[in-house]
Amino acid sequence: MTPASLDVLLVDDEPNIRRMMTVHLTGRGHRVRAAASAGEAAAVAGERSFDVAFVDIRLGTESGLDLLPRLLTAAPGLKVIVITAYASVETAVEAMRRGAADYLAKPFTPAQIDLTLEKVTALFRLERRVQALEGDLAQVDPEADLDSASPPMQTALRLAHQAAPGDARVLLRGESGTGKEVAARALHRGSPRAGKPFVAINCATLSETLLESELFGHERGAFTGAVERRTGKIEAAQGGTLFLDEIGELPPKLQAKLLRVLQEREFERIGSTRPIKADIRLIAATNRDLEKAMREGTFREDLYYRLNVITVALPSLRERREDIPLLASHFAILFGKKLGRRVAGFTPEARACLLRYDWPGNVRELANAIERAVVLGEGELIHPDDLPETVLESAPATDQTEPLGKYHDTVNDFKKRLILSAIDQAGGSIARAAELLDLNPTYLHRLIRNFELKPQSRP
Repeated sequence: MTPASLDVLLVDDEPNIRRMMTVHLTGRGHRVRAAASAGEAAAVAGERSFDVAFVDIRLGTESGLDLLPRLLTAAPGLKVIVITAYASVETAVEAMRRGAADYLAKPFTPAQIDLTLEKVTALFRLERRVQALEGDLAQVDPEADLDSASPPMQTALRLAHQAAPGDARVLLRGESGTGKEVAARALHRGSPRAGKPFVAINCATLSETLLESELFGHERGAFTGAVERRTGKIEAAQGGTLFLDEIGELPPKLQAKLLRVLQEREFERIGSTRPIKADIRLIAATNRDLEKAMREGTFREDLYYRLNVITVALPSLRERREDIPLLASHFAILFGKKLGRRVAGFTPEARACLLRYDWPGNVRELANAIERAVVLGEGELIHPDDLPETVLESAPATDQTEPLGKYHDTVNDFKKRLILSAIDQAGGSIARAAELLDLNPTYLHRLIRNFELKPQSRP
């Protein structure tokens, strides 16, 4: 991916860094203005607008962190990327608190510069989508997913985009609330069947008898209470897409019947022997471990392979934390418009709470939390007290009387938790965890040794 041409402000007191980055960025088609000091950068930012600013933390006797608020005041939409040879968790946290969009540790490669700008470009797309909501919010699904700055989510979206034009069956996997139905609707909209019905049914919400009737329909008199013929979901989806949510909860009897639909592309209503053609594209979703279910004998292996032609794995919200601020803004604007309340954003403390919480209910839980905050909050900013207790409880309590001598212990404890969390999110891969933390793998290995951590990891 090549980011669109950007206006870049480069602030670094090292001539070689300015020269190297200017050559690379202009070679990529960007327009670059370099500054050697905080004062020069502030003056330049006051004269013209920029999309992105790379700001060194140490600018001689000046601090790049102190420059951040001045730049963001002059250009609220500016994306600031802090660069430094003094990488630390504390510095990263402080830079993000002051409004930085990303963090780049020296020495860095041209490829790392490009990757950082790709993330920034994704953020610009997200913001444009948020702004577009103000045009017609009544048409927006409150749980609708947006574009993503998260590599795992970008991978999922790219795969879904590639799968949409075909007719292959798609299996969407992910925790509850990750947006599986939203993804299914996007697949339908991008397919040749877009002009036909999209029909959804949750396999976990009905008893076996009711689910069978819902799926296949029934004839009058087929069973007690069947006073008239009923069209099932498969028939209602003719020519279009049938979305079976929580497919892992489908009872064994209905698994066999669904397998026949997929194999022979026909079915019968309950109480009838007349076959009906099933011209549908099937998209299924699950939050269960279907492979384990097959081993336990609760899910048919032949049905699994029929469903699992293309698998799209949707990451949990805790695995795509970089998307939380923009998703939260999306929901704040949406619910603010619906309730006739202007919401300008979040206080830094509220934003920190949102980023710290693990969101077990994922995007759906985030939407509910922001709706609550909009309903209960006062003023134009959302504060921590407007958020649900579960979100606030995730924040470590602060004791204003705690001795200053415990500062380093607290910071080191935070580093340990951050490292272990990254390794866990990376599936045990130290190299991948280093990418998530934006650290050199060798440095991460050294931190693990120094802290005497014993993660379940692989190199």
